[in-house]
Amino acid sequence: MSDRAAPPLRALVFDIGRVIVRVNITRALGTLGAGAGLPPAQVWSAIQSDPCWRDWQEGRITPRDWRAHLSSRLGFALTFEEFCAAWNSALDPKPILGEDLFTELGARYRLVLLSNTDPLHVAHLEENFSFPRHFPARVYSCAVGASKPDPIIYRRAIEEAGAPAEQILYIDDTADYVEAGGRTGLQGILFEGPGQLVGELRRRGILQPVASS
Repeated sequence: MSDRAAPPLRALVFDIGRVIVRVNITRALGTLGAGAGLPPAQVWSAIQSDPCWRDWQEGRITPRDWRAHLSSRLGFALTFEEFCAAWNSALDPKPILGEDLFTELGARYRLVLLSNTDPLHVAHLEENFSFPRHFPARVYSCAVGASKPDPIIYRRAIEEAGAPAEQILYIDDTADYVEAGGRTGLQGILFEGPGQLVGELRRRGILQPVASS
């Protein structure tokens, strides 16, 4: 075994959905499926299996064309503005992780967002949430043209982090995505909740330990 110390951490990469932002699919899809009398679970299944879903996530379909496509498939008659409001209602306004965490981490490390997401959610997140200001680098699938677990999007995140992969820590709530990041050389943490994440960051010396009274 080598006695060489691990290289110092220089950047952290965060997923958004179900890590920083709560996602309430039922709220959005209940509206979109109402016209056809479809329950949210059935609407979500139809969207995820739609042949255009990946094109939407990877920026090859415009928001207006996506609304028209889903309107045809699901039978809703929402205007574009109503559709945007329904689609974005999936993003709960109360974040999972507080900004104090990003303030502390951002003082020592470069912070990067890495998310499979679409243009409507990107615009909504950046206009209505304050956490993006802590992230000088933001890697969105709809801008990159590739989505997790494609190695292309991880390589973009590594490039934006400005550090070798082994000096970057990646946090995501999906095990397959953490494993895919590992295959590009990233360190990884599978997110299970705020307490678990903070505890793990303290254990690794990334956050300062709680001062004893």
